Amino acid sequence: MNSLVHILQGFRGISAFSAFTIAQEVVTFNRFSDPGKSMSYTGLVPSENSTGLMTRRGSLTKAGNAHLRRVLIEAAWSYRHKPGVKGDLKKRLEHLPPEVQRISWKAQTRLHQKYMHLVLQRRKHSNVAIAAIAREFLGFLWAAVQVA
Repeated sequence: MNSLVHILQGFRGISAFSAFTIAQEVVTFNRFSDPGKSMSYTGLVPSENSTGLMTRRGSLTKAGNAHLRRVLIEAAWSYRHKPGVKGDLKKRLEHLPPEVQRISWKAQTRLHQKYMHLVLQRRKHSNVAIAAIAREFLGFLWAAVQVA
């Protein structure tokens, strides 16, 4: 069984320090029944103002764990770059189960495509796009921990 820190390091943008920080702040991903709950825990979900049939979504709630949110947003910046497995990431992935490796690769390709779509086609500010990437990135981390 791989430790939580080793699984987290199998993702681009997660160094040993970041992995330890995430592990300390989350403790166990099993406490979240679905990835949406972990996203709410970090405050990476949009605020909502609903009245009757009208729903307005606003900026991030920022009501969750600020330290964890900061680490995830820092890691999300690495998904601006083209997907690739090389260097330290390649070494860290060698000892992880194939399913975690698959999720890590899927995260790289999907999050890079999403960033490019948001910035180039939807013309979102890069900080707004990175917040969206960090939210989805947390979902990939949750999935990897569940299969490991």
